[in-house]
Amino acid sequence: MVPEIAAQIVALNNNGRSVRYSAQHINIPRSTVQDALSRFRETHGFTRRPDLIIADQQLIEMTVFCVFLYSPTVRRRLKERGLSAKPPATGPRLTVGHRRARREFAHQYVNWGDNEWKNVLFTDESRFNPRSPDGCDKVWRRPGERYSQCCISPRTGCNGGSITIWAGISLETYTDLVFVENGAMTAHRYVLECVESHVVPYAPFIGENFIFMDDNARPHMTRIVVRYLEQVGIRLLPWSANSPDFNPIEHVWGFLGKRVRRRQLRPETLNGLRVALQEEWAQIPQSYIQSMPNRLRVTLNSNKSAF
Repeated sequence: MVPEIAAQIVALNNNGRSVRYSAQHINIPRSTVQDALSRFRETHGFTRRPDLIIADQQLIEMTVFCVFLYSPTVRRRLKERGLSAKPPATGPRLTVGHRRARREFAHQYVNWGDNEWKNVLFTDESRFNPRSPDGCDKVWRRPGERYSQCCISPRTGCNGGSITIWAGISLETYTDLVFVENGAMTAHRYVLECVESHVVPYAPFIGENFIFMDDNARPHMTRIVVRYLEQVGIRLLPWSANSPDFNPIEHVWGFLGKRVRRRQLRPETLNGLRVALQEEWAQIPQSYIQSMPNRLRVTLNSNKSAF
């Protein structure tokens, strides 16, 4: 609930209005009105975040008595408290179970060092488009020129098609790209094209402590895949569901996409994109991949609020 609504509920309550009247007046459930009043009695505030400026007593009193605040004043007060407007961070939608699993994962692995992470092969799939917009394109234009031809970024249907690839990375090296063509990834294809062809031959390179990191995508968790991994003696790293931000290869996918977009001749076709992905993948510096364990530790430490 936004603080303004909570303040309006408190104001109506102070004027002697009932919970039912407040709910009907604001068009919200009665349980929401009761929660807002209970929170105000306990905290004397309208939000659970104590660092927000709205919790400032002076602004509370001004809001309760329906004093309209000048927006620059609010922004100035927010800035004085160290708050600034930033684009919201994106992340997976998490349930209570997801948060519990992520917290347990963090507690178990946050203290791992390079000696432990060097045994892990991080794997994942990603999709790329020839003309995928990165949201960073900008044009200089005058008022009224928004739809001028020189100010339009052309798009094709589905961005010209897409290519799905699979790969794995570790501290020492990385696997070849696997192009998922002629249909979606299935459990049988995953075993034949990825695990058997790349993971199993890679395991002896690491040694007896080899650990295979795999996300919880449905084709990866079928009985066929699990049974095959048991037969060949591949140990899986337990992975919390809905946690792509924990997988360091996600940073490599972003890095690869930037390299493809910044090529002098940006690929316009799927064949051109395939060639560009192969060339740029082969040139990714191993030093960038070697920073991945540290990125994971930073992610685990900085995302405690997301647990």
